[in-house]
Parts: sequence; C-alpha cells; structure tokens
Amino acid sequence: MEDIKRTIGAQRAFFNAGHTRDIGFRIEQLRKLKREIVKREADIEQALKADFGKCAFETYATEIGLVLSGINEFEKHLKAWARPKTVPKTMATFHAKSTIVHEPFGVTLIMSPWNYPFQLTMAPLIGAMAAGNTAVVKPSRYTPQTAALMKRIIEANFPDEYIALFEGGRDVNEALLNERYDFIFFTGGTAVGKVVMSAAARNLTPLVLELGGKSPCIVDETADISKTAKSLCWGKFLNAGQTCIAPDYVMASRSVVPALVDALKAQVRRMYGDDPQKSPDFPRIITPSHFERVRGLIDPDKVAFGGQTDADSRYIAPTVMTDVTFNDKVMSEEIFGPVLPIIAYDDEDEMLRTLQAMETPLAFYIFSRDKKRVRKYLMMRSSGDAVVNDTVIHSANPHLPFGGKGHSGLGCYHGRHSFETFSHKRSVVYRHLALDLPRYAPYPEKFGFIKRFL
Repeated sequence: MEDIKRTIGAQRAFFNAGHTRDIGFRIEQLRKLKREIVKREADIEQALKADFGKCAFETYATEIGLVLSGINEFEKHLKAWARPKTVPKTMATFHAKSTIVHEPFGVTLIMSPWNYPFQLTMAPLIGAMAAGNTAVVKPSRYTPQTAALMKRIIEANFPDEYIALFEGGRDVNEALLNERYDFIFFTGGTAVGKVVMSAAARNLTPLVLELGGKSPCIVDETADISKTAKSLCWGKFLNAGQTCIAPDYVMASRSVVPALVDALKAQVRRMYGDDPQKSPDFPRIITPSHFERVRGLIDPDKVAFGGQTDADSRYIAPTVMTDVTFNDKVMSEEIFGPVLPIIAYDDEDEMLRTLQAMETPLAFYIFSRDKKRVRKYLMMRSSGDAVVNDTVIHSANPHLPFGGKGHSGLGCYHGRHSFETFSHKRSVVYRHLALDLPRYAPYPEKFGFIKRFL
C-alpha cells in the first residue's frame, strides 16, 4: 500500500503549492473532464451494461446526464460562488471589513458505492475539484468494469498528484482509511458509514456521509391511485430497486390497497411487458450474494404479484407484497431490490407514530391530495428529503441540497451545495488602520465607554 501513502503525500505537496487555488484552473479541469465523458459516453454505457445490465436510457438519465449537468452548473456559477462575501459590520467591528472566504480543505477522500457507480463517484468528485481540492477516489469493487473505465478517464486527464483512483476491495478500503485526509466524502451503507466516521474521528477529519435506510411512502385515501402507481413503479423498480432513495415500503390506507395493487400490476406490465425478465429496460441484481439476500426477503405467501427469480442471471421480478407487518423479514432491513411491501393502516395517527419510532430515512414520499394532511405528515415524520405526489425526482434538481439525517446520513451536496460542502468557510477581517476602539489595558477608565458602545 505504499502507492497510497506516496499519492497522498504528492497530493498534499501539490495542494500546498497552490495549484488548485486558481478559479480558472478549476474550471478548465472540469471542462477537460466533461470532454472526456462526452467522448467516452458509449464506453460508459457498455461498462454499466456489463456490470449489471443497465440500459442506455437509465445510464444517461441517472448517471452520465446528471454528471454533465453538474459540471455545467459549475462552469456557469463557480466564479460567483467563490467570490468572497462581505457581511454586515457590528459596533465592535465598525472599523473593519468582514468577509467570508470559501477555501478548499486540501486532500479529500471520496468513497463511492456500486448502485450508481459513475454518477455517485463523479458527482462528489466535481464538487471537490470545483472547490479547489485534490482527490483520492475509491469506487466499489462490485462494478469492476465501470471502476476500470473511470480510472482510465482520470489517468488520461489528470496527474495522480491531483486526482488518483484506486481499485480494489476491503484491503484497499482499510489502507485508505488508515491515512489522514483533510475531508472525507462517503456514499454507501450505514454499517460501513460508521467505520468511515470512526476512521475520520481519529484525525478529527470533517466528513459527509450519504447513507440510506428504509424510506417510507404514505398513500392516503385521497391519492390519485393511477398516478401514484405510475410514480411508485418507476421510482421503486428503477435500477431494479437498487437506489438509496427508492421508496422502500408503502403505508397505505386500507381502503385503497386493492386498487393500488391492481394499478401497480398494470404499470409493471406497461413498463416492462408481460415478462419483465425479457425487458431490455430492467437491470439485474449486482452480485449473487445480494441476489440471495433480496430473494430471502420475499415471503411467497404474501406476494400479490411478481416474485419470480432466476439465480443464473441474478433476476428478481418486480414484486409487490401485501398483508405485510413490521414483524416480517422484509421490514427488518433496507431492501435495495425490486420488492415493494405494502402495509395497510386503519388509524392515521397510529401510522404516524409507527413511522416516528423508526430511524430517520433518507427520503419520505407522500401521495395525497389533502394539503392539510400533507403538512401534518411532513411535520410528524422527519427525513433527509421529501417529495409529495412523486418519487426520486428531487435528486435531479442541483438547486436542492441532497443528503440524509441521523442514520441516513450527515451533510449534503449537489450544485452549489457541493461547493459549500467541499469548502471551509473562512472568516477574514480587514481592519482600517485609521480607526480603532479604546479596548486596551488599563481598563477601568474605558469600562463605561465600552458598556455604552456595545
């Protein structure tokens, strides 16, 4: 692991030499990355297809397109965002100019997951670059084709003393976390997030954790069932359910459950055909172990439709379960697969108390046409983010901060929020020498003046 130590040392020297401080340098590096991504668009599609069968549309919509639009945001606004901000004076600082300067942290570590391996690696990376940092990047070992391609993209455009990508498994992760950084950005599961946070604590390193959890969805009796099912079907079965902000389970008013199940079944047929296994638009589960885990969450006695599996191709059909309770295995962990449990509720307040007792989710979805109820639901159940009458779309708006709370994460990013996250807000005060306050010892003769002044 000497390469890791050498690279981090080289990046620290590169950063300390001031190479990344210039805004023009940062923008040119982002443009260089954008040109390479556009040039290799077909390669990116092929890599994601090889890793877990992702179709071209989903690859562009959820991976390539979001990264390119993120770079465009920085190209347009970075100069303005990076400009020092003058803040109001107080009586105590009337003789000085007070400013906030966004300065880079330094050497950053970015650890990304496998479910959206290109986007969830490149999105924080462009934030780190825009803020003027260097970056050590570690993608998931579960998507080797995409990781290898990202390594070629980075090595073709940037020296490793600026940006370096390391492939590998747990041993590489451990070696990376044994080193000291100025900032860490981690996307993944809660269990590993705790390990990363513990490693960061050893050196008091600031960090962002983008985690997950069981994101609930409420469907009350006022919801438009047809539109609800369409949105739920898309948000849940996108990427075969392997999305950290996918609706994990539905709390539905008992009166709408039969109609909701019928509408979901119709939408699955409309989106993926009579046999989703033959659909070119439905991906596969990432590894055999993940396949077995998700398959083990399905209770055949509670499957309303779907439930078919094929171990050889790691296929799990879009599946809806009904008559589910919180004692069922499917409710014991984040599903991260194409299985949607529906829990019927009779008492709204009891349902909300149940949701409040659970860990804070990354996302919270509400389907209702009753605005008063929507306000009540939002007030009663905290979450990282929330969407009313749709799913997942909030992550595509770079003007919104994206991040969790509690067990679902710490910190946020996207657009300007990425620049803020990867920057230290430094207070800088410029004193005017012609003016001063009577603040020096001996104090007694100045005490009355200072009391009146302040």
